[in-house]
Amino acid sequence: MEHVRDVRDLPKAHLHLHFTGSMRPSTLLELADKYGVRLPEALTGAEPPKLRATDERGWFRFQRLYDAARSCLRAPEDIQRLVREAAEEDVRDGSGWLEIQVDPTSYAPLLGGLIPALEIILDAVDSASRETGLGMRVVVAANRMKHPLDARTLARLAVRYADRGVVGFGLSNDERRGMARDFDRAFAIAREGGLLAAPHGGELSGPASVRDCLDDLHARRVGHGVRAAEDPRLLRRLADKGVTCEVCPASNVALGVYEKPEDVPLRVLYEAGVPLALGADDPLLFGSRLAAQYEIARHHHAFTDEELADLARQSIRASAAPQDVQSKLLAGVEGWLAG
Repeated sequence: MEHVRDVRDLPKAHLHLHFTGSMRPSTLLELADKYGVRLPEALTGAEPPKLRATDERGWFRFQRLYDAARSCLRAPEDIQRLVREAAEEDVRDGSGWLEIQVDPTSYAPLLGGLIPALEIILDAVDSASRETGLGMRVVVAANRMKHPLDARTLARLAVRYADRGVVGFGLSNDERRGMARDFDRAFAIAREGGLLAAPHGGELSGPASVRDCLDDLHARRVGHGVRAAEDPRLLRRLADKGVTCEVCPASNVALGVYEKPEDVPLRVLYEAGVPLALGADDPLLFGSRLAAQYEIARHHHAFTDEELADLARQSIRASAAPQDVQSKLLAGVEGWLAG
């Protein structure tokens, strides 16, 4: 009988984790109590909230819950706690590198403005990295529900802090709203400043949204991207160009994109040669962190340990980690297989 290795011991990179969504449920409850915030009942139970975002009403409910959680982050010490705990959770799950995604405009009103907010976040990331030993960087994400000029402002800010830990530029929120090409200038600014392009696409919308990420935003990684599985030509393009899809299986099911974990087209993407990086997306709302995504691959898609190791390698190679960090993590993957 084959020895089943613990996926928590498998070195990996975590490339799709949202800032507020990384919070521990217990921390949210404590912060809500601290500030006298009355949380929606869906955020106070022992189980993750029941969500389905495939229609406008469902997405609005998801955003309302997310905004309620974000309203509990009001001071630098709250930011520091969230980042430190996110790092601790990632280390526990075997992550050696984390790129956490954040839109600093969401926190600016309570943290003294846009620049102070980003500096507080970057300082927290630096401290958490030193305290836990986890390599950590930041992907600054624009909101596609806002004006493209706001995205350009964020892109310039992200480039300005590239030497302080910003490695990428993203585009989040409902991909059914706003055309990708409206944000092409913001992404051009980010790319010219040396940042990798990692917009969301191909989750709530179909393959066309992934093509838009490639054609209009020159994505090096696509947040989610699972709907590319519906278009064989697009799969070949992603594989040929080596564009990584940041696949978040638990999130896909929780939001109703797929009914069951086994419906997520992990096998289709993997066997087409599309590089993959499994991510937890928003553990606060979806109830599972990084290692659980590898367990989904193992138990619902029959990924062998060798294939899980391959997924880990792909996540590491798709990251912005320095070469020496990548080499160390990749050696750890081989050690996991040998061990």
